[in-house]
Amino acid sequence: MTTLSVDNSAGTAKDIRNDVTNWQLSTPRAVQDVTGVDKSAMERILLLADVSLTLSGVFNAATDKSHDVLKTVPSTSVNRTVSLGVNGVSLAPEMLFTDYQLTRSDSGELTWSGPAVLADGTVPTWA
Repeated sequence: MTTLSVDNSAGTAKDIRNDVTNWQLSTPRAVQDVTGVDKSAMERILLLADVSLTLSGVFNAATDKSHDVLKTVPSTSVNRTVSLGVNGVSLAPEMLFTDYQLTRSDSGELTWSGPAVLADGTVPTWA
């Protein structure tokens, strides 16, 4: 991964690649069933585009690292630009983080997870 930054609650991009251990991105399209009773198979049309993302990583409370960036998720309602760059292509949707989950395992690891969804109605487009 060449880039992975997330805006903090003030709108400033912060590089949190070092703390992220994995991520999952989905860019689904809604569909509408338009099958008439004269058909023997489904007919569908594409509707709105969407994007969802879950970042997961290792807890890091240092300034401008993952905890510093995501700790305001429960107390603020702000769009955050998430910039992903992989092998020369990039995606930078405006997203809403819906949770900031911390997990402490029985062996002592402290990890986090942050799910996010599209915020502003802009079609997610890889550049």
